[in-house]
Amino acid sequence: MTTIRDVARLAGVSISTVSLALNSPKRVGVETLDRIQEAIKSTGYRIDPVAQTLARGRSSLIGFVSANLGNMFFGDIRREIEHQALDHGYFVLIADSSGRADLERALLERLEAQKIAGIALAANGRGEEYATFLRDFKTPIVMFDQKVEGAERDFVGSDNPLTTTILTEHLLQLGHRRIGFISGPSGLHTADERLKGFMDTMAGAGAEIDPSLVVEGGYTRTGGHAQAMRLLTRRDRPTAIIGANNMMGLAALQVMQEMGFRCPDDVSLAMVDDVPWSNVITPRITMVVQDAQKLGELAAQRLLARIASPEAAAEPPQDFILTPKFVRGESTRRL
Repeated sequence: MTTIRDVARLAGVSISTVSLALNSPKRVGVETLDRIQEAIKSTGYRIDPVAQTLARGRSSLIGFVSANLGNMFFGDIRREIEHQALDHGYFVLIADSSGRADLERALLERLEAQKIAGIALAANGRGEEYATFLRDFKTPIVMFDQKVEGAERDFVGSDNPLTTTILTEHLLQLGHRRIGFISGPSGLHTADERLKGFMDTMAGAGAEIDPSLVVEGGYTRTGGHAQAMRLLTRRDRPTAIIGANNMMGLAALQVMQEMGFRCPDDVSLAMVDDVPWSNVITPRITMVVQDAQKLGELAAQRLLARIASPEAAAEPPQDFILTPKFVRGESTRRL
């Protein structure tokens, strides 16, 4: 059976250098890394993950836990984390909690039992008890997109109040005052922050807020469809709708088409986040876009740093907040 000693002998390096190349390839010189990789191919050496876990005290796996992997926003973040992890000798284990806090907690506990190296988490759990659970968790965790206050973990996200502030100001400048808002689940970090951005901007402009035009779509296409139908079947329907995420924004456009409304001639539409092939959707939707690639890159870098050394692991948690970008489409018009 081929061993790491055989690889080291053939490559003309020490066993520790081979181990470093397998676990942190960026820390090995290009020429040396090429020799080691060629030796691995020649000998047919295969890494024993169980032995590696025993030697490290942890596995070469990083967990990725999210609530809705069907949303391409999370898919883009996952892809960047995977790329960063692979560059450092880690593989990513993906888990979808379906937005259930109990399942999310069970997944985290199962990952910890597997001695996973670290976890990138878009949290759906909330409240003080859940914050305590995350705070006391032994495995390094970096939260992205969704933040749990009091968890004392690194957080990478966007300026969520700004996303809806930008969209609301845009619609107000176009003369809209009856604006429907389809929000995410109450109590969820991004949902509360985006709702706050909308409410504060409306109040700051002196625009009257009709509470019945603020509805909760649960960040799902089904929920967004139901709430858009509710808004657009009113006799005093809104002149514009904001979807607090892309799934609900697309659902609102679908309802408009089903009901025979023209967008933006009859109803204007804006939403948070892009979707694949958005440039072929008619009309092109006005949106505020988060930089998913950068979010994934920062989350991965912070998690890998926490994993790499006890000193980094002991550093106080930090928040990394990115500024979203406004993209004007053809789905909004002046009244």
